[in-house]
Amino acid sequence: MYGDKVRIVWKHDPLAIHKDAPLAHIASMAAEQQGKFWEFHDKVFASQPKIQKDFLLQYARDLGLDMKRFEQDLYSPRSKAPIDADMAEAKALGVTGTPAFFINGHFVSGAKPFEDFAQSINAELTKLNVPVPAAAASPTPVKKGG
Repeated sequence: MYGDKVRIVWKHDPLAIHKDAPLAHIASMAAEQQGKFWEFHDKVFASQPKIQKDFLLQYARDLGLDMKRFEQDLYSPRSKAPIDADMAEAKALGVTGTPAFFINGHFVSGAKPFEDFAQSINAELTKLNVPVPAAAASPTPVKKGG
């Protein structure tokens, strides 16, 4: 809908209350090192709460990753360092939970309907004198429950 008008940047912030979350985040970085971050991300989110190690290894196999390399990267500081940096950044910005979003520096806390995001994005595009794509000008509300 927004094409190149919006850039999505994923930041890691595994919460301590989810015991398997840290490994799932590290596994996504191991997948990133083989160019498959978003595909791995999608598998993890589609399969919640199945994020224990055996499931993560299966997701990597399903994506055709080099398993020897994936398992090495799973325990490499190179995979964990970006997560630690993201967590420090979240803490510095006052983020205390997930999901959390920033739209041009404006903090949005919690899950919101798409229409709320579209309204914020459209306002930012307008401030920047960037045309709002026609399809995004009046997003259709998502029907719930059927």
